[in-house]
Formats: sequence, C-alpha cells, structure tokens
Amino acid sequence: MAKVTGFLEIDRQEQRYQPASDRIRHFKEFVLPLPEPEVRRQASRCMDCGIPYCHGPTGCPVHNQIPDWNDLVWQGDWEEAARNLHSTNNFPEWTGRICPAPCEEACTLNIEDVPVTIKTVEQAIADKAFEQGWIRPQPAERKTGKRIAIIGSGPAGMAAAQQLARVGHDVHVYEREPKAGGLCRYGIPDFKMEKYHIDRRVTQMEGEGVIFHYGVNIGVTKPMKELVDEHDAVLIATGSERPRDPGIGGMELTGVHYAMPYLIQSNRRVNGEPVPEIDHPDDIWAGRRHVVVVGGGDTASDCVGTAFRQGAISVTQLDIRACPPEKENKALVWPYWPTKLRTSSSQAEGAEREFQAATLEFVGKNGVLTGVKCARVDEKRQPLEGTEFILKADLAFIAIGFSGPLEDTFVKEFGGALKQDRRTNILADEKSYRTSVDKVFAAGDVRRGQSLVVWAIREGRQAARSIDEFLMDETSLPL
Repeated sequence: MAKVTGFLEIDRQEQRYQPASDRIRHFKEFVLPLPEPEVRRQASRCMDCGIPYCHGPTGCPVHNQIPDWNDLVWQGDWEEAARNLHSTNNFPEWTGRICPAPCEEACTLNIEDVPVTIKTVEQAIADKAFEQGWIRPQPAERKTGKRIAIIGSGPAGMAAAQQLARVGHDVHVYEREPKAGGLCRYGIPDFKMEKYHIDRRVTQMEGEGVIFHYGVNIGVTKPMKELVDEHDAVLIATGSERPRDPGIGGMELTGVHYAMPYLIQSNRRVNGEPVPEIDHPDDIWAGRRHVVVVGGGDTASDCVGTAFRQGAISVTQLDIRACPPEKENKALVWPYWPTKLRTSSSQAEGAEREFQAATLEFVGKNGVLTGVKCARVDEKRQPLEGTEFILKADLAFIAIGFSGPLEDTFVKEFGGALKQDRRTNILADEKSYRTSVDKVFAAGDVRRGQSLVVWAIREGRQAARSIDEFLMDETSLPL
C-alpha cells in the first residue's frame, strides 16, 4: 500500500499546535494543519503490513478502510479518497478532530512508536472534500413512504438519520436543544471542534430530506406514546446524560458543579446562544479563580482547557488512578489501546495533575467552597491514613463519567416496559438494536454507555440498517 518504502524513508510528522500562551486567549481550534505535500508523504508511510489492525474492530469501530485511502492520498486522488472515507464514516471531519485515534495505537508501525498519522490524514481528506465542494446532499431517488422518528441529534442520531434518509425514508429528528449536535455541540469545546463542522452537516442532511424538530423533549414536552403512534419506527439516541454520583460531602456548597453544565454553558456563550437560567445566583465562570477538577478523562480535560481560557488562576486535576507508565509494553498490549501516561493539549496548558488522589470532601465557609480535601490511595483506591491534604479551590468540577440516560423522560413514561441493563442503559442487542418495546430501537451511548464519538457513529449506522430491514424486509445499507 502507498509507497512501498515510505515507512523506511519518511519520518512521522504530526500536526503542531499554536503555543499555549496564544491558544488560551481564544476558543477557536488551534491545530496547525500540515501542508498538502506533507500530508501525502505521511500517507505514503502506510506499509503493506498484511493484517491491517488499524481498520478492524481493534483499531476503528466504523471500519474505515485506512490503507486504501492512505494510498489514494499518496497517489493524489483526493476525491476518491473522500468517497472511500465517507463510505464508512458519515462525519470524518468530526472524528479527525476529536477521536483519540485507537487506529494509530493499532498501526503496525506503532510497535516502534512511529505509527502512521492516520487521524491527520483523515481530517485532511474531509476538510479538502468540503473545500472542493465534493460533499453535497445525496437525496434518495424514491421514497418508501415509511416515517421514522429519531430522538436525539448527537453523532449516533445524526448518522442514523442520514443513512435512513438516503434510502428513501421520511426521517424526523427530535432534539431537546435549540440546535443539533448533542455532545459534539454542547459538551465538546470549540477549541477542539468548532461548531460550523456540525452546521454544514445539518445543511447537507436537510438537503437529503431530514427534518429537525428543535426544542422538543420527548417524554416531557411531547409524550413518547404519541411519537411511537405517529411513526413506523423510533430510534432512541439520547446519549448517556446522568452524571455519576460521587458520594462526596459538601456537594451543596456554592462553587461545586458537575462538569457538563459548566461545559454546556461555556459552549452556549462562545457560540452566541442564550444561557438558560440555572439554579445558581451567578454564571459558572472560572476567571480569577482556583479550580479543581475531579476526574482524569476527556470531560475533565475539557474543563481544564475551558477554565484556562476563562482566566483561571490555577487548575488542578485529581485522578484516583496511579500514574501510568510513560510507555507501554508492546509485547503485552499491541494492537489494543494501552494504558500509558497521556498529556492532553489542555493539561499541557499549565494544569497540575495529582495521581492516586481521592476526593474526600468539599470544604467551605458560609456555604461557599474554599477547598477540596484529598488523600492518597492504596492499590485498591482506599484512602491512606495520614496522607490527607487540602487544595485551595473557589470552583470545583466533578467529571467522573455518566451512568445512563436521564430517567425522568420517556424512560419513566414507559413504566418499566422499556427494559434497562444493570447500568440503566437501554437494553438492546448489538445486531438488531431492538428494545423490549415494539418498533423502538436504541443506539449509541444510551445503549452501550458512555463511549467514543466513533462508536456512536458506528451504532447509528448499524441501527439504521436494522431499522431499514425491519421496515422493508431487506436492506442495501452497509454493515
């Protein structure tokens, strides 16, 4: 594939970032794209490895045909590369920006720590496809007469909607918020992905016949039963929104918040949307404050980057896990996702990181947060006596994940008829995506639990195939 000796002749070259001192002054994307000739050189490094783990279930959930489009880029056939890429991934400009790239971890060249820059090439293909006008609506030639409702317009819901519209179904997407995108719009900050990437996909999908209904909260402002009665099939793709309860004392103090309300409010503000009234006297704002973020994942990292851009004095991130090794043992873990020390761009902007640190209590004075009481933990993550310490904090965010869909919506309306697993995710298998309720399907984080955007896109595509087959007794949609 690509240039036979490319991986021997050409060094791995990654995209660079604007300096931290510059990028924290704005909320725009700060990645500096590689010039086109260099992207082609990087694509040429894709070797004829025999078994390309990068595009199997090990490396890429949507099964991107990575060696194929790397070769096409190297040959200069960008338009065919874009067609190939879009045959498996509805929104590669999203995944090219925010996916953690398990494909690169699974790359054969990663055995030597120099994997192909797959994510960079993917983003370059998608961006060029938009620049050249190759991405256009693909409306169906014939309509089926079948009407489908999709609840939620995150990556799973949008991927399913696009697939179903393209085979001729009448697709209606019901979104609680004023705009489409779900977590990609309201959770992920603009400095990781600006929102025009979502807007132009919405425009494309509207050109394909998808109808978006905004400000509709199914099970709250519109009954689920009514939705089911009005449509031939319903897909639940609302995501995993209920934050995990940390069970930490002092949660009631002013200045203690869950991460997602903070990120949503910031994203609304950055994009000029009104910020709805919240049950706090003031907006959540990190400027001139000492911030502590509880959690070690991507959401926590997004809080870190957002806080710096708002002018925080200091940001400390608490991770209950032990500090992982800087490099993994390839013989033990390759081609799977390894546990190793990773520093996000947000953390590199000046965050202090505390590992093996349990959050014991939020402490305050007169009902206002003043600090976070912590302790070191043992191998079983139990606090060690005598290791307690207090971090100064005016603002604290809890970012320890999510545990299923919101319950006081359509879930409650079904009254137990909609079965859930032990983690309260909607119960549906990974082949048919059918729930315990007739005509109702589920896909994405609401089914599998919190996961990656690329998994949401995969599940949306597969659920679309299942729904099409359910309605038509056959389907031409890909697996």
